[in-house]
Amino acid sequence: MYSVTRLPNGLTLATAEMPHMTSVSVGIWVGVGSRYEPVEINGVCHFIEHLLFKGTKRRSARQISEAVEGIGGSLNAFTSEEITCFHARAGADRLPQILDVLMDMLLRSQFAPMEIRRERKVIKEEIAMYWDEPQHLVQELLNTTIWPEQPLGRPITGTPESLDQATRERIIRYMGANYVSANTLVVAAGKVKHRSLLSLARRYARHFNQGKPPAYPTDQSEQREPRVSLLKKKIEQTQIALGIRSFSRHDERRYALRLLNVILGENMSSRLFQVIREDRGLAYSIYSTPSFFDDTGDVVISAGLDTNNLEKTLRLIARELRRFTESPPSTMELRRARDYVLGQIDLASESTETQMNWVGEQLLGYGRIFEIAEVKRRLRALVPGDIRAVAEDVFRPERLNLALVSPLKSGEWLKPLLRI
Repeated sequence: MYSVTRLPNGLTLATAEMPHMTSVSVGIWVGVGSRYEPVEINGVCHFIEHLLFKGTKRRSARQISEAVEGIGGSLNAFTSEEITCFHARAGADRLPQILDVLMDMLLRSQFAPMEIRRERKVIKEEIAMYWDEPQHLVQELLNTTIWPEQPLGRPITGTPESLDQATRERIIRYMGANYVSANTLVVAAGKVKHRSLLSLARRYARHFNQGKPPAYPTDQSEQREPRVSLLKKKIEQTQIALGIRSFSRHDERRYALRLLNVILGENMSSRLFQVIREDRGLAYSIYSTPSFFDDTGDVVISAGLDTNNLEKTLRLIARELRRFTESPPSTMELRRARDYVLGQIDLASESTETQMNWVGEQLLGYGRIFEIAEVKRRLRALVPGDIRAVAEDVFRPERLNLALVSPLKSGEWLKPLLRI
């Protein structure tokens, strides 16, 4: 199903062949994101993502979008802490066109001064929009709380001040040094042959900058007790994000943590959803999400609720975390969680875009593609005791971080509630 070729210049080409499909999803993946950025130009990767849509030597911004949308396709991009990806999807016979557009964007963008000034304003509006969204704001506050004084704690979008420091010269210099062939993948998933992608992509390979993949500052921060951060804001609800430091994506315990998260708060059957929403009606939405980075990770519990219910809700959350450390889940509960994840994997395997994401994330994150059968085998091998063991490792007071966007005047009084 998967094929991978590394060219002499370091550029990697990969395919997930899905001959029963009629479409193809293509992504150019670069192993660089916000945690690689110097603080003075925080947000530059996200800035570059925007600017690559603003015109090349061959196409204007409008012609870029028309070249893909005009053939019935879609075009988009995203930037995360460790990855930047530009991707498109269209009918399988349109692979040459959409690959050419993506390569044109990455290799021949003009970075016109007028476009940089205009897009800087656009991103500042994006930042202002997030400041009006407490659900987003509390996540950024949590990142600053968990990862203080380091790139993981900074916003992916940057700040208005750091955007002003990202001049055209700095942007071009940063991109030339960090967007290199050795940390770039071209991934296609769908009705595509690997040899076809090789034939098409080789003609662009010589235009990539060569050099060593960039490095990031590793997580050196220590935490000895729970942390609480409050942003006072006049809003109707209190938004909370409880972040629990965990471990990296290379840790074998990630499989157990994945199932633990399902039981904890990933779906409507989870303990948190049932206890907080269904049984007591304390929140409309409550959920948990794990994140894995190259050297660390976290699990985040998020909810919006009436400020008067804050203490009650935090006590219930702490109780549920404590339950995991005191006794393993039942065999039935673990089976439901495992079947949920296995089912989600099967559903995702039917999508060309999800398969493209799977290949890109695996190759950049691990240097290899984990076969779905191997992932399923590891999930099936877990027993209830494995879930309790990882909970005992992770659910500790010194790993807990609480962020609140709230009309409250102080949040320090909440710290004792986090001593699970």
